[in-house]
Amino acid sequence: MTESTRKHKDEAPKKLGYAIFTCSTSRHQQLQKGESMTDVSGDLMESLLKNSEQAIILRKIISDDKDMIIESIKNVLKSDKIDVAIFCGGTGIAPRDITIETVTPFLEKTLLGFGEIFRQLSWKQISSAAIMSRAVAGVAKGKAFFCIPGSPDAVKLCVENLILPEAGHIVKHARE
Repeated sequence: MTESTRKHKDEAPKKLGYAIFTCSTSRHQQLQKGESMTDVSGDLMESLLKNSEQAIILRKIISDDKDMIIESIKNVLKSDKIDVAIFCGGTGIAPRDITIETVTPFLEKTLLGFGEIFRQLSWKQISSAAIMSRAVAGVAKGKAFFCIPGSPDAVKLCVENLILPEAGHIVKHARE
């Protein structure tokens, strides 16, 4: 790590407020019906963030629905307590996977390296299937946004290797 990068990371906030959104139509429908359901990836994200002493300000299961995703983005942008939003799921290539297409227009700057490095790291785990892995990061209104795949392996990889090490650094620069 360069001296400049080390200095910026040292000056970056260490504890951030996170919003976690699991984008899953089936889980959202189960929740609406009052049925029992699990959110393994959401639970994993929450655990990883809490173990790193980060604050979970909001956690919500939403449908793969453009209006619901937009409402969630707007709530993040209005909040004084949320620094980072993670949208998990709905990043695949099926027609219903619209998370990235819905979040991206709100981003003021896109961090192209996030998706590139995610796929590079994924290659080691899933080989050529990594070409179908879509992940996006960017900033808007001084907040960091991440759209990541919904599989627990992808969540673990993204949160441990990319989001936790860089979120404070990203927020620091987004607020300059």
